[in-house]
Amino acid sequence: MNYSKLALTCLAAATMLSAQAAPKVPYTQAGFDLRTLETQQAPIHWVSVEQIKESLKGIPPMNVSFDIDDTVLASSGCFYYGKQKYSPNDYSYLKNQAFWDEINAGCDKYSIPKKAAQALINMHQERGDQIFFITGRTAGKDDQLTPLLAKTFGIKNMHPVNFMGGHGIDAMKTKYKKSAGIIKHKVKLHYGDSDDDILAAQEAGIRGIRLLRATNSTYEPFPQAGGYGEEVLINSSY
Repeated sequence: MNYSKLALTCLAAATMLSAQAAPKVPYTQAGFDLRTLETQQAPIHWVSVEQIKESLKGIPPMNVSFDIDDTVLASSGCFYYGKQKYSPNDYSYLKNQAFWDEINAGCDKYSIPKKAAQALINMHQERGDQIFFITGRTAGKDDQLTPLLAKTFGIKNMHPVNFMGGHGIDAMKTKYKKSAGIIKHKVKLHYGDSDDDILAAQEAGIRGIRLLRATNSTYEPFPQAGGYGEEVLINSSY
């Protein structure tokens, strides 16, 4: 055996391990992390996935819808990139079809799926509910978002994403864009992070549940979760 090579190998392995796992030092005082902070609840109507499941006991399978950005995907990276590329000094990129063509054609492979959304989707599919995605995005030339969501969240019977940006609102005569998609698909429960999600659900006369927006989202200003008396999913910013 070549002992020189063995020694070098052991030294390299030890160096790699030390780089990966530096020794822990005990904290000297109480601290916090943002996920723990979420459990220190404001006086609003908080619910858990289990509580939502319990509230649906005895109700036959139904159609359920989800917003996409900041609800099921942490997609701020795509919007940050688009702003820098198409309109660094303002938000006109959101009205630029080239941006929507690009983002919907595959940018979301870099978006991070939210664990809270996965838990909700799993629960609803176990019930036999049909899952729909209703977004305020404008449709692009190549919809790669539908197959990506199907694969990411394990959707059993995937329906095409409903892009409501500029579509459907006139035909349905609704005040909020997503109301048209909710009504069209006979949705009974809608999840979203924005005020428009909750207001669209209320306009359509259905139950709307708020998910929290991640603190590093580029979508500002932040809404006041629970501000319309709606239920808010606990620990749903990630």
